[in-house]
Amino acid sequence: MTILLTSFSEAESEICTIRNTVFGEEQNVPPEIDWDGKDGQCLHVLVLSEKGEAVATGRLAPEGKIGRLAVLRIHRGRGAGTGMLRALVEAARGQGLRQVFLHAQTQALRFYEQEGFRVRGESFHEAEIEHYYMYRHLGDNGESGPRRARPQVQGAPEPVRESPARMPGSGIRSEEEGN
Repeated sequence: MTILLTSFSEAESEICTIRNTVFGEEQNVPPEIDWDGKDGQCLHVLVLSEKGEAVATGRLAPEGKIGRLAVLRIHRGRGAGTGMLRALVEAARGQGLRQVFLHAQTQALRFYEQEGFRVRGESFHEAEIEHYYMYRHLGDNGESGPRRARPQVQGAPEPVRESPARMPGSGIRSEEEGN
């Protein structure tokens, strides 16, 4: 699998296809909620399968909000979500952000907690789906709280490395992982 950090304009077609499938078709999120007009300001991540097909996407807003993480159903459980999240956290750290945050759907709480995110406050509804506000401080070791071992996720991508092909001269990084 390959993880690319890119702009919305560079990967708009792939991002739209994935988000329309996951949020629109599967979760019935109204388009006016998903398509909030902020994509052009965000750094995006795109995961490509071994066959080069776009299978997952997410974004990082300038203020540190991670969102719109979506993995096509048949590619879930293979490390794409973990790889995307780690790439976005590293990008935030590279931008000098001291904290990132997100709105986690209830069924994804454990996933985010395993990556060092903590819940703050009570649940709330967004697009008629229960969510929790979660945050993660980005210290020198990137952990929120005491240093701990990373959870081992079979097939999870390795750290991000440079790939200037997507955004020449931008310093944006990508990652390519073998089996």
